[in-house]
Amino acid sequence: MRSHVHLTTQDLTKGYETGPVVDGVSLTVSAGHRLGIIGENGRGKTTLLRLLAEDLAPDQGTVSRHGSLSLVRQEMPFQDGETVGDLLSEALRESRSALSELDSAAEPFDELRYGKALAHAEAIEAWDADRRAEIALEALDAGHDRSLPLRHLSVGQRYRVRLACLLAERADVLLLDEPTNHLDADALAFLTERLREHHGVVVLVSHDRTLLDDVCTQLLDLDPAPDGAVHLHGGGYRAFKEAKHAERQRWEQRFAQEEAEHDELAEKVDRARSRLRDGWRPPKGAARHKRTTRAANGMRTVARRLEELDDQRVAAPPPPLRFTPPELEASGDLLHATPLEVPGRLSLTEPISLGAGDKVLVTGPNGAGKSTLLTVLAGRLTPATGTVHRTGRVALLAQEPAFEDEDTTAARLCPRAEELGLLAGKDLTRPVSRLSTGQRRRLELAILLSTGPHVLLLDEPTNHLSIALVDELTEALRRTRAAVAVATHDRQMRTDFDSWRPVVLNSSSRVHEFSVASEAGLLPSTGRCAR
Repeated sequence: MRSHVHLTTQDLTKGYETGPVVDGVSLTVSAGHRLGIIGENGRGKTTLLRLLAEDLAPDQGTVSRHGSLSLVRQEMPFQDGETVGDLLSEALRESRSALSELDSAAEPFDELRYGKALAHAEAIEAWDADRRAEIALEALDAGHDRSLPLRHLSVGQRYRVRLACLLAERADVLLLDEPTNHLDADALAFLTERLREHHGVVVLVSHDRTLLDDVCTQLLDLDPAPDGAVHLHGGGYRAFKEAKHAERQRWEQRFAQEEAEHDELAEKVDRARSRLRDGWRPPKGAARHKRTTRAANGMRTVARRLEELDDQRVAAPPPPLRFTPPELEASGDLLHATPLEVPGRLSLTEPISLGAGDKVLVTGPNGAGKSTLLTVLAGRLTPATGTVHRTGRVALLAQEPAFEDEDTTAARLCPRAEELGLLAGKDLTRPVSRLSTGQRRRLELAILLSTGPHVLLLDEPTNHLSIALVDELTEALRRTRAAVAVATHDRQMRTDFDSWRPVVLNSSSRVHEFSVASEAGLLPSTGRCAR
């Protein structure tokens, strides 16, 4: 049992050059509770996770934790030469150390030392660690050769290995940043079950609405609120979404009412001051001094009411980013692919044709070749057999944001990003390296849409995007006249697109798990925004 485990913050604050992104967060997460952190891209979700992990120093405030901790980041750094086995050994280090200590205390036998070692080994279930690791690696499709260098794996494959290691560790406090980004349906089910069974603390950042509903006991909303504070919500994501919408309506109504009252009171004060300044006199027969004094007192009363209102007025609701997709024009047949073969990566046995307005949903487990198919259709990889004929502009959104020059500002790459509602104006002047992962994803989407494509190929388009933008993107893809092919494991998006024409791939032809980019020697394509 882990009833002692908890994670507590007090007035936690962290800012960058554009201002605070985490501002005065105070919370306690106790054993058995699973907290989901939600908010727009750039709102500080990943920063807060790093603060909780003490991987980042706060500007002010404190973090206290009782229990061991493990963090899985969105982007996993690794050392040159590091292997799958190295990650696994690090994950199992505590369990193996606990068993080694138990053996050392047994011979020669030291009762006190042995008792402590036994209690620790039992607490972390050390004897079961290797079995847990094998189960997790298999369930997450991450059972690679232990000697395989991590650089030979794709971003998603590395992430799944690290996630399997985290689940095998059985740390008391689990911190996960977008854990569903690279998981297929079976892996999602396994992760959901493991998180629900965890007896310690879980804190996760996710755009996966189903995971938030299935796993989280509370949600921490980092988006603006009328009182300027962050708030905890219970009841799952769907209940939160309804409550948030109602809160926004009340906020806008209150602001409009207070704004109107302020203008009315300010006008009364100005009129009263003007009358006194211009030497206003009461009508004949009135008590002159009494009426003048009464007028001045009335002005002061209104002025006090205006001052009280200004002290209590709610701040203006900040305008949210609203995705405004361009009208994509397309007509006729746009793309035709014969059966395709990429040895070890893809075996497409049926042709694919896309015309204006066609919508295709590409499905299959990890490793079935979904990313490879989209890469071939986009012309970034040449198949061993088969051909692709394109008569329109084809644009590919790859799984992960990648820019060759991260010192370039977002404005130089795509000045239309603000017009499209994908980046705020203040973020356009920042170099790409200073944008959050979600903001870089938004920038890539802006660049892609600004080229005016006739065919959109989207590989896991929900990765790193906020829930609000995912909803807006879903609606835009439904309405566009361009041809669209989407590969996604996001359960809600797949439900939303269940009427689209399916292209189902299986993994029977898979030979190895090298990433398309490393296998084909491709560099990321960043492009620039069309002016």
